[in-house]
Amino acid sequence: MKDNTLIECINVSIAYGIEEVLSDVNLKVPRGVVLPLIGPNGAGKTTLLRAFLGLMPLKRGTLRCHFAQLPPGYLPQHKKIDPLFPVSLRQIVTMGLYRELGFWRRPDPAERARIDEALERFDLTEHQAKTFGELSGGMRQKALLARAFISGADVLMLDEPTAGLDAASERYVLRHLLELNRNDGKTIILAHHRLEDVSHLAETALMVDRKTAKYLPAEKAWQHSETHFWEDL
Repeated sequence: MKDNTLIECINVSIAYGIEEVLSDVNLKVPRGVVLPLIGPNGAGKTTLLRAFLGLMPLKRGTLRCHFAQLPPGYLPQHKKIDPLFPVSLRQIVTMGLYRELGFWRRPDPAERARIDEALERFDLTEHQAKTFGELSGGMRQKALLARAFISGADVLMLDEPTAGLDAASERYVLRHLLELNRNDGKTIILAHHRLEDVSHLAETALMVDRKTAKYLPAEKAWQHSETHFWEDL
């Protein structure tokens, strides 16, 4: 039987200077799941996510990532991107084709069609000429999601994708993440702050706390879910 493991941590420890943020983490992440990373602020959710992406060196241990030919698509927090960065929404989405285009080549007709399709899929077509600074928080996250999607990556990793969004924008982003998993077979790994949402996203969550990471049933993450928030999913 083919091993379905996507990511494997064996005694993984990560430190900033001499202070360990994560210590002796042992876990396996299967392919094809939606996996919320939950836990207190500053517990190490973003650190672990960045380690999965190869952006954090390990203090000790072994981290094995069995990605396909393409690296994961990464969705940073929209608040961490300079809103004055002078590019249009369409250009942001086009950045998802960087591995194919490089720095200088313009998209050919087939690639432009893929960009148009991504813009339409995420309801961004009429806003494509706007700059990042002109977009609402929800629109920014949709643009970054379209950029990650168009890369063709099988794995999407997201850092607090709904932080700072209003309820409608949050519901939209999470609904599209579930659709990408259910309809497109994408593995979705996200650092997430709303515990009441977790049981609607997945059956299992990864609790990051007290320097370690352990699985727990998502229904135990929060006992009183706001089910009305999910009526449209």
